Amino acid sequence: MIARYCRPEMAKVWSDERRLELWLDVELAATAAREERGDVPAGTAARIRAQARLRLERMLEIESEVHHDVIAFLSMVAESVGDDARHLHTGMTSSDLVDTALALQVREAGAVLVPQVRRLHRAAWALAQKHRRTPMAGRSHGVHAEPITFGLKCLVWSEELGRGLDRLQEGLRGCAVGKFSGAVGTLVHLDAEVEESALRSLGLEPEPVANQVVQRDRHAALLCAVAVLGGTMEKIALEVRHLMRTEVREAEEPFTDKQKGSSAMPHKRNPIRSERVCGMARLLRAYAIAGLENQPLWHERDISHSSVERVILPDAFFTAHSMAHDLVYVIEGLRVNPARMLANLDSGGGLVFSQRVLLALTEAGMARDAAYRVVQGHAITAADGGAPFRAALEADPAVTGLLGADGLARCFELDHYLRSVDAIFARAEEPIP
Repeated sequence: MIARYCRPEMAKVWSDERRLELWLDVELAATAAREERGDVPAGTAARIRAQARLRLERMLEIESEVHHDVIAFLSMVAESVGDDARHLHTGMTSSDLVDTALALQVREAGAVLVPQVRRLHRAAWALAQKHRRTPMAGRSHGVHAEPITFGLKCLVWSEELGRGLDRLQEGLRGCAVGKFSGAVGTLVHLDAEVEESALRSLGLEPEPVANQVVQRDRHAALLCAVAVLGGTMEKIALEVRHLMRTEVREAEEPFTDKQKGSSAMPHKRNPIRSERVCGMARLLRAYAIAGLENQPLWHERDISHSSVERVILPDAFFTAHSMAHDLVYVIEGLRVNPARMLANLDSGGGLVFSQRVLLALTEAGMARDAAYRVVQGHAITAADGGAPFRAALEADPAVTGLLGADGLARCFELDHYLRSVDAIFARAEEPIP
């Protein structure tokens, strides 16, 4: 991922320096487990920890000759550790080290991403509560439908973010798995007791049945969860973009005093962060597809997945974290325009109340098809610039003769459409503080 979209705290997790630190942690966990059994002289793991010098430049120099990153790592460590280095990597294959360290790295990345998504969840919930009864036009197919509240719209976001968090955390738990079971997963050189002890010290579970690698359905599931979360963030950002259009102007991204929207047009205030979120969601879907492609490997393992994962796993976390950060900024600072929402709702002379008029006419005795034709006729005329919808109904004796002035007026009472708002909010799940 280019530096533009890397938040420092996530970049640290996926740095080469951090990867080498975790590789050493994994090697020492296996060494310490063997030491507890008496297979390695007492104090070996502690001495290695104290003496090891992790030098990325030196490792890369060795790798340029041997063309194997794990061998280069072990050789680099041995230069500072000396004779104790012979106890490292005993009975292990490269994937024992790499996959187990990857689990630790994914866990750390999750610990950075999850709080940011939680903050976004709380921001959506707070916005929903603030605008619980702020009326606006609900839209279907982009066209005015019936009245809703802006709070209900935000509550949809909050609920979906909550589900996304659940899926994300389940995916992270699924990847908190390591292995020390060897080249084909048979535990022939390090037995189950050593594997379980070493992984326990790292806070991981063993892959119950492995081949040479931790199985990639785990990572595919995580990447899919991240992609679905990205889709939710895109959904929110896309709505903000629509609401910010000049013709709508019901909500706007924050715009600072010194910010400029266009190099050519000084009047512009553009939804740049929301557009960026929408664009980056496409990357997350692509990473999920690549993760799914990584599941099938030849026999007990090939390395076709390895080069892909070096890109998609860090970048998926970089992207999701950057998106969440941008969207938190947007939602926490969103400029909501209730007056414009109400003005748009009232445009067309009450067209959004058409269904209630239809139902009132049928309840008063008019055949449904006839009532539909009457209401639709006045609605289309109003939408095309003719008499406002409510005024046309008030002038139609077929309508007033059945409903009367008071009955027709009740069809246009906004509170009727908000009567179940509190009940809907009561069913929603409040975010974790």
